[in-house]
Amino acid sequence: MQTDIDPRNLIGRKAFDRNGTKIGTIDEVYLDDATGVPEWAAIRTGLFTRDAFVPLEPSELVDDALRVPFERSLIKDAPDFGVGRHLSPEQELQLYHHYGLDVAVPGSPDVSFGHVAGAEEEEPT
Repeated sequence: MQTDIDPRNLIGRKAFDRNGTKIGTIDEVYLDDATGVPEWAAIRTGLFTRDAFVPLEPSELVDDALRVPFERSLIKDAPDFGVGRHLSPEQELQLYHHYGLDVAVPGSPDVSFGHVAGAEEEEPT
């Protein structure tokens, strides 16, 4: 995914699956804790349905919409963790495995997991 895009500009954009079928609208963008790079998008899949998490890599921004290279059925079956909260390392691993994506070994010093864009975390005291 293009890394020069402000994640706040993704909110509200339409998302489509690999076949061009509309999935829904982007509700939230989750950033990597260490790098600040947009990593996941939560897509509202319908008026009364839940949000589905999709990886922003290898997704692409095409004609002002997010093109997710997975089938709509796989996306809708993604684990549901709710939106507006920090994704734990375990939750992210579940998502990576769901989409069949490679991920670094948990516990590596350079592995960090996503938080909601714009959400400020308090420093531990």
